[in-house]
Amino acid sequence: MPTTETKQEQKTGIIADIALEAKNFSMYYSNFKAVKNVSMAFPKNDVTALIGPSGCGKSTFLRSLNRMNDIIPGTRMEGEILLDGNNILDPTVDVVELRRQIGMVWQRPNPFEKSVFDNVAYGPKYQGIRNKKKLEEIVEESLRKAALWDEVKDRLHTSAKALSGGQQQRLCIARSIAIKPRILLLDEPTSALDPISTMKIEELVVELKKEYTIIIVTHNMQQAARISSYTAFFLMGDLIEYDQTNNMFLSPSKQETSDYIAGRFG
Repeated sequence: MPTTETKQEQKTGIIADIALEAKNFSMYYSNFKAVKNVSMAFPKNDVTALIGPSGCGKSTFLRSLNRMNDIIPGTRMEGEILLDGNNILDPTVDVVELRRQIGMVWQRPNPFEKSVFDNVAYGPKYQGIRNKKKLEEIVEESLRKAALWDEVKDRLHTSAKALSGGQQQRLCIARSIAIKPRILLLDEPTSALDPISTMKIEELVVELKKEYTIIIVTHNMQQAARISSYTAFFLMGDLIEYDQTNNMFLSPSKQETSDYIAGRFG
């Protein structure tokens, strides 16, 4: 049976167009090694799911991909995360620009205490766009891409907090894509939503991969199977297995993966 390292080399080799790649990446909280020597490549314009039990390191790894862990005291990283061949962990990297290219949507909807319009326009305004017509175009385009325009076009100047939970989460996705990122990181974006809202987010993710590379953390095995082309299984900070989703769910190569997918732990 091939080792994890061998599988990663094989997997990297069959991904024709790599959007982002981790090489021997580790993440520490003080002296605790939360992510251990992970190497994997993410395919461009596709969906990769990160699965595993709580505390396995998948969300920590996700947040490392646009250096959101930098804001946590006592953290440090080793190895490389490559974007266009450049290591984003280099201390000279402009983190603000990095996060423009690699956007993030969190577990719970977190719209700003602003109107629907101002939530979506916030990023473009921060980038210096002041022309009202241009901002209106960006807001409409982003809301349409987030499958939300028809529901809020008559409520653009009301509080975003008045939207339902599912609408708020799609608004947060619209806010992320308004600054035109290349990659979207989704950290359990449907865990706080009802089944109908979850379905809408899943449909949206499948549509958005036409324009964006999407990496999603999920505890929902069925969700990973429905929306992702590739799946990575994490356990206690280790990347146990990374393969095409169909292969992993039908014939995992590791016993730990098989046990987790079958619900024997986690």
